[in-house]
Amino acid sequence: MKDFFKLKENKTTIQTEILAGLTTFFTMAYVIFVNPSILSLNVGMPWAGIFTATILASVSGMLLMALYANVPFAIAPGMGANGFFTFVLCKQMGFSWHEALAIVIICGLCIVFITVTQLRKIIVYAIPEFLKDSISSGIGLFIAYIGFKNASFLKFLSDAGSYSVLENGDIISNSSVIPSLAIFGNSHALLGLIGLIVMVVLVIKKVKGAIFIGIVATIFAGVPLGIVDISKIKIFDFQPISAIKDVAFSAFSSDGIGSLFSNFNKVFITITAILALLLSVTFDAIGTFIGTGRMSGIFDTDSEKKLSQKKGINSKFEKALFSNGLVSVIGGLCGTSSFATYAESAVGISAGGMTGLTALVIAVMFLLCLPFASLFSIVPLEATSPALIVVGVIMMTSIVRINWTDYEEAVPAFLTISFMTFAFNISYGIAAGFIFYCIIKLAHGKVKEIHPILAGTSVLFLVNFIIIAFRG
Repeated sequence: MKDFFKLKENKTTIQTEILAGLTTFFTMAYVIFVNPSILSLNVGMPWAGIFTATILASVSGMLLMALYANVPFAIAPGMGANGFFTFVLCKQMGFSWHEALAIVIICGLCIVFITVTQLRKIIVYAIPEFLKDSISSGIGLFIAYIGFKNASFLKFLSDAGSYSVLENGDIISNSSVIPSLAIFGNSHALLGLIGLIVMVVLVIKKVKGAIFIGIVATIFAGVPLGIVDISKIKIFDFQPISAIKDVAFSAFSSDGIGSLFSNFNKVFITITAILALLLSVTFDAIGTFIGTGRMSGIFDTDSEKKLSQKKGINSKFEKALFSNGLVSVIGGLCGTSSFATYAESAVGISAGGMTGLTALVIAVMFLLCLPFASLFSIVPLEATSPALIVVGVIMMTSIVRINWTDYEEAVPAFLTISFMTFAFNISYGIAAGFIFYCIIKLAHGKVKEIHPILAGTSVLFLVNFIIIAFRG
């Protein structure tokens, strides 16, 4: 095991990797329950089938990350991607969930093609250094915001009459929404605060396994507060496993890919949907790899430069990108929405995870959720969210490398970080940075400094936004 994962070469140990895997798992395990809920409540997919599909497809993705790419990244259905699946593909564009799964598979195949043909590597090489640092900092702020929100530290006030309620009970509001600090008399906010204090103290004291210990301690603190209910634990529940047959390979039914291209009028909207999903998934992955990889040294500057100099799929960066595309295909086949490399991986990386052994541990933990789902479901978001805030602090270190006195760097960098957080979308932040970088270079007459790939990608982002605007 030490030789296979090259632990000595990566300056890590089996114990460290296991601890990192457990830490990452508890931080992002919510996807196992949230993803089925989003897809079942909004588009009528069977909950049990999606639950099993989410786990099995995630395990396959993390095995690719572990055994093929040898990187410590967690991969699972993306929270933004399942929102796109339900509210854009199914609700707004009118696709059935069978057709939406077919789009997910096609998008995954496109990502694999882009990776194999080196285009994705050239995209990474085309991104200016200061934008890469912006992406890293932006992801730090992005996951810290997730931490603040999920720890119940925030509440949101919206003006009367400024919002509408969807069929599933979700609320859409305009920009009148104002975030403010929650009242800490609330037991959920109090538990989150306890977790943050414990975790910060342990990290400052440089206690080994500080984040994992903090998560476990917060779970126990949640019992007397009435947030963690151990009576809900039910062991060896295998019932959901057989339900995967209700969603697996649904993309190939008569209601799926056969229906997708049966109508000529549907072809344009299908291509539009594939393009939008492709941009989102591709740049979510690239952003996460650059951000967390640079923070830890897993992907350094030299490895990024080699991307345009080597043929085939050789480096860990390339293998990770390829794995990310392939698992989206697997996810669509199993019956769930597009996959994303989780920004929460930074939590495990900050705990010392440097190799695929971390991803392997996460995969094992996901598998254990099949018969022990109720055991892991008692872990509240307030117990894991402080970890995201702490890691957000760590990831913000790259912000000092940006030249804030030069507006050619400062404006695209600031917009990358801001949009990524405020729009709650990694790819939107990257889009804002790319587009304004090109605008500023054009304004200064420095057209030759714009990499053709960066210019082309910016145009695609613009086209995507224009189409979304016209579709309302």
